[in-house]
Amino acid sequence: MAEDRTLGERFDLALKMSHNYHADQKRKGTETPYFGHILGVASLVVDEGGTEDEAIAALLHDAPEDQGGEETLEEIGRVFGEKVKGIVRRLSDTFEDPKPPWRKRKEDYLAHLRTEDDRSVLLVSIADKLHNARSIVLDRADEGEAVWDRFTGGKEGSLWYYGELATIFERSFPGAMSEEFSRTVARLSGAPDAGSHSLEP
Repeated sequence: MAEDRTLGERFDLALKMSHNYHADQKRKGTETPYFGHILGVASLVVDEGGTEDEAIAALLHDAPEDQGGEETLEEIGRVFGEKVKGIVRRLSDTFEDPKPPWRKRKEDYLAHLRTEDDRSVLLVSIADKLHNARSIVLDRADEGEAVWDRFTGGKEGSLWYYGELATIFERSFPGAMSEEFSRTVARLSGAPDAGSHSLEP
C-alpha cells in the first residue's frame, strides 16, 4: 500500500509556525520576503513525493538556525515529533552565536552530507539548495556578477560550495532533482546549460 502523503492539520500548524519564525526576514540583499524560500523548498519536497513529516521539516528547516537555536529545535520536537526534529537538526549548519567562520561551517556541513544516508534529510537538503541556486540564477540575470556581493563566500566560495553539493547529490540522491541541481550550478558558473556539475566555463 502506498504511503499516505496527505498534508493535514500538522502541516497547517507548521505553516503558521514557520511564518511566525520568518515573517520579518528578507532574502539576502533584497526586499523579497524570506518566507517565499520556505514555501519553495516545501513545494519541491511535496512534488518529489515527500511525506507530511518531510514537508513539515522543509517548512521548519531554517527556523532553529535563524530563530532561537536549540530552544526552537526542542519546540519543533515537542510539537511535531522526533522524526521532524531529527531532519531539521541534521540540516542545520550551526546553532552557535556568533556563528563560526563561513568556510568552516560549509566544510563541516559537506563532511556531514557525504556520510548522510537518510533519504528524508537528503530530500529536504537538495530541495533547499536547488531553490537557492535557482534564485541566484534569476537574480544574476538581472544584476550580473554583483549578485555575488550578497554572499559571505563571494563568487569563488559560493561556486566551490555548490559544486561540492552537486557532486554529493549526484551520488547520494540520483535522479531528476540532482540532475537539475547540477545543471543549475553549471549555469551559475557561466558554463553551458549541460548536465554536468563542472565549474569550468
